[in-house]
Amino acid sequence: MPGDKSVSHRAALLGALAEGVSEVQGFLEAEDCLRTITAVQALGAEVTRKGPGHYRIAGGGLRGLSEPGDVIDCGNSGTTARLLAGVLGTQPFWTMLTGDASLRRRPMGRIAEPLRAMGATIVGRAEGTRLPLAIRGTGLARAIQYATPVASAQVKSAILLAGLVAEGPVTVTEPAPSRDHSERMLRRFGARVVTEGRMVTLTPGPLRAASVAVPGDISSAAFLLVAGAVVGEGRVTLRRVGVNPTRTGILDVLAAMGAQIQTAEAADEGEPTASLTVTAGALKATTIGGTLLIPRLIDEIPVLAVAAAAAAGVSVVRDAGELRVKESDRIAALARELARMGAVVEERPDGMVITGGRRLRGAAVNSGGDHRMAMALTVAALIADGETVIDDVACVATSFPTFAEIVNTLAGTTAITAEP
Repeated sequence: MPGDKSVSHRAALLGALAEGVSEVQGFLEAEDCLRTITAVQALGAEVTRKGPGHYRIAGGGLRGLSEPGDVIDCGNSGTTARLLAGVLGTQPFWTMLTGDASLRRRPMGRIAEPLRAMGATIVGRAEGTRLPLAIRGTGLARAIQYATPVASAQVKSAILLAGLVAEGPVTVTEPAPSRDHSERMLRRFGARVVTEGRMVTLTPGPLRAASVAVPGDISSAAFLLVAGAVVGEGRVTLRRVGVNPTRTGILDVLAAMGAQIQTAEAADEGEPTASLTVTAGALKATTIGGTLLIPRLIDEIPVLAVAAAAAAGVSVVRDAGELRVKESDRIAALARELARMGAVVEERPDGMVITGGRRLRGAAVNSGGDHRMAMALTVAALIADGETVIDDVACVATSFPTFAEIVNTLAGTTAITAEP
């Protein structure tokens, strides 16, 4: 599997903030993560590519960044924009962040509010809640105790990154635990981080260079797991996939649907990994919801909706209103595009109801420029009668550039063809 997107972003940022030279292997060379590499280079970090997915990052310490000579373009990457804002919240110079049309629509007030409370100056569109944003950091951030309105690893991470240069410990409390990649990697780079239930506290201090082995991305693996579960007599083994418990909701839901999944070769190099084998079989409907589950699989819901369309019975997705402010409004997009393929999907404010068991048919559908929608629709097309044409698929390169190649290898034929 390609490297984990979340872990790759964090490795690049912490490598740039650490004292000394960090080595990162397995880095995801997809557009989103390369935006973060370009950003830290613009801020003065020395980055050398030593081979595929292998990067050497010479950091200058927490105060070693410098004012960039141009606007930093985050492309489609919300993680780049939000985590970088946390880093910039303590840098004593102005930086302008922008992104593509999709990213400029996404909410940034959720990170701007706590960073302003820590002393940063943030101005921009919509009262400083939409990109482009101009950020000037404070030399020493105020120590805060902040309760986030939603369980968001990006918000939590932005505050913790700013807290590295704070006057005292910084605490973040979430309504439910979000993915903990930042906490794990901060500890790997020498930071003092304590987690107690839904509360994380960071004590300011320097970072030291580290070696990072990026695991395979379970969010990318999700598309192949569902394909293996629903296509013919399929059987797929995915090796060295990250199985961080804050990200494995996809495995819990597939198991509840009756999918046959075996785990082997468990290991831990800062992030737990395992080989996952899925075998095709009959699936049954389930309910996907709750504040403890949804943050663990929010990015996997598009492909789980495809699994629900193939399952017997009525599946319900709830408590997932965050899907409305992703790269697209994924609730509306799933209801619209899967309906074109013959699925029965009822859109709800915070989710959807999917009546499964109907044979899908090939159709002309559109990803809306959303990489996870494009790949979910591809998995649906694999079990549909006839040909499906998916428009706007270049976005897949933001997270899984080799997706089509891998699917064709698994299919043993050219299941996916790309046209200009």
